[in-house]
Formats: sequence, structure tokens, C-alpha cells
Amino acid sequence: MTYIITEPCVDVRDQACVDACPVDCIHYEDGKDRTLYINPEECIDCSACQPACPVEAIFPEDEVPDEWQGYIAVNYQWFEDKDAARAKINELKPPA
Repeated sequence: MTYIITEPCVDVRDQACVDACPVDCIHYEDGKDRTLYINPEECIDCSACQPACPVEAIFPEDEVPDEWQGYIAVNYQWFEDKDAARAKINELKPPA
């Protein structure tokens, strides 16, 4: 299991979770991504990121609220095809 960053992070990208992560598994590309992504291969399921998130956007994969289930696939997709993941984020939450 991994942790998933969901919609409240989109366009916020606070990065307190990045500082709290002991294995540096939270990624994004500055100027390209609207949210952060947790690498499922690097995540050690320690939960350190979850309380650090000021917008409560991080959930264990099996606890992601129904309305944000689409973010699970996007999180995995980003590590395979960043452009496709970015397009899906824009579908899930259109830019303002």
C-alpha cells in the first residue's frame, strides 16, 4: 500500500509533506505539476506525510474518499507517463 495525494493539494503544493517524508518519495516538477505525487515504489508507509499536510489531502490508498478515487490511478500514472497524469488532473479538477 502507498499513500495518495488527493484533490485538496491541487494548486496548493504546500510541500510540508516533502519535508516530513524520511525517504524523499514525494515528487513533482516545478512549473509543470499542479499537485504532488507519492512514488508507490519508494513509499515505506510510515504515514509521516499525512499529519504534515495542511490541507488534509493525503490518505492511505485504501482510505481515499469516494469522491477522490480518481487520484489513485493518477498517482500511479505520473510515474509512468507524466503528461497523461497532468491531463487527467486537469479533467478531475479543471484549472481556474
